[in-house]
Amino acid sequence: MTSSSAAARKTLSKIACNRLQKELVEWQVNPPAGFKHKVTDNLQRWVIEVNGAPGTLYANETYQLQVDFPEHYPMEAPQVIFLHPAPLHPHIYSNGHICLGKLIDWILKWPTNHG
Repeated sequence: MTSSSAAARKTLSKIACNRLQKELVEWQVNPPAGFKHKVTDNLQRWVIEVNGAPGTLYANETYQLQVDFPEHYPMEAPQVIFLHPAPLHPHIYSNGHICLGKLIDWILKWPTNHG
């Protein structure tokens, strides 16, 4: 998200704030394998570290995802981008944006890559 779009970002609704606080606690108690939430003071923007799947080109690499939650989350989807340096992948643009048309296929294959 650019600084101009970040300035235009609206504050979280009470529902979104409550939901994200609950999800953050759940994440801290039972984090998904291969993912780590980097603690910040901004509930609306999460930074997630992702470990590359073993046995792939991304093994032993760590990437960072920036997740920006909209005002009316969960009724609106968050924006997710890779922070620099983004992994070299045909469905990830050099600016970190993800080609959403292929994202589901990639996510569905991810657990099998973690063994």
